[in-house]
Amino acid sequence: MKRLVIATGNAGKLREFRELLAPLGITVLPQSDFNVAAAEEPHCTFVENALAKARHAARITGLPALADDSGLCVDALGGAPGVQSAVYAGHPRSDARNNQKLMEAMQGVVNRAAHYHCALVLVRRPDDPEPLIAEGQWHGTLLDAPRGNGGFGYDPYFLDPEYRQTGGELPLEVKNRISHRGKALALLLEKLKQYPL
Repeated sequence: MKRLVIATGNAGKLREFRELLAPLGITVLPQSDFNVAAAEEPHCTFVENALAKARHAARITGLPALADDSGLCVDALGGAPGVQSAVYAGHPRSDARNNQKLMEAMQGVVNRAAHYHCALVLVRRPDDPEPLIAEGQWHGTLLDAPRGNGGFGYDPYFLDPEYRQTGGELPLEVKNRISHRGKALALLLEKLKQYPL
């Protein structure tokens, strides 16, 4: 089995990655198994932050590393919360407070269009000059009230137009296929077939 460090402490993301990478014979290990502290994310783009996180995890563990940087971009808010999605309401991170701040910002707003964006970056070693990069988006609209107990982050407020269910209501296997992360990972898997670990 090939081993790959996932540069995240997010249990929801980790669960999704494990499920999607298992068929390729890749064992997914969280960076916490190696006592890797969270990397700085100072950049204004998802892909730059993902690259910084992947290089950081690979440098400390000596293993190939995959990092994800993703977030919710709301049209009416000029793309916010964007790369600040996880800490939109400040530290410590709190889905409940982030959602509350988002709902306050969206009060009375007619345009409810939003999309999730995901940038995945895989490096084989810390100084990999050719990281594998894959990006995906999931478009939908924001509701005023949460629906469903699944997912994480803003999922209970994010309505998929095709399924008419929120990210909090969708079964995990459906969400994995249609989400921003699912789309980005599908592209990454194709790249991994061409350029294996």
